[in-house]
Amino acid sequence: MAIEIERKFLLAGDGWRKLAVRQERLRDGLLAATADRKVRVRIYDAKATLTVKAKAGGIHNAEYEYEIPRADAEELLAQHCDDNLLTKIRHYVPYKGFMWEIDVYEGLLAGVVLAEVEIPRDDTDVPLPPWIGAEVTGQPDYKKINLQMARRAELAAAKAAP
Repeated sequence: MAIEIERKFLLAGDGWRKLAVRQERLRDGLLAATADRKVRVRIYDAKATLTVKAKAGGIHNAEYEYEIPRADAEELLAQHCDDNLLTKIRHYVPYKGFMWEIDVYEGLLAGVVLAEVEIPRDDTDVPLPPWIGAEVTGQPDYKKINLQMARRAELAAAKAAP
């Protein structure tokens, strides 16, 4: 079983931008989800993947990721993800031996910027860059599905307002 351990943070500044070594556009579609599991299709610049993630306790997730044909990924996004689509630009920023991934969302979640870092063990001491803000690991408000629902509710309320 593949285990993913990651921590998630808000940003406290844009100092990371000049340190980014590369970036790529990602399109994500949620195919299925429960409280503890999700199946996602993702298209990167150079590949497409199907991923199954399941809670494994604490900040651990079981993660199974498989490369799939791009045409299959495009079809899954178009026909099976409904409104559960996200686009973002992922920036890769090295800092003191760790590769930070900074996701700048577009579309529905425009304005949301989150940083993640994968770690080998949950007790790993991660040196925090000066541009990192509050940690939001495990906070439900920062799960992508909850961010989407909150933004949709905001848009609906704004549309309904006189």
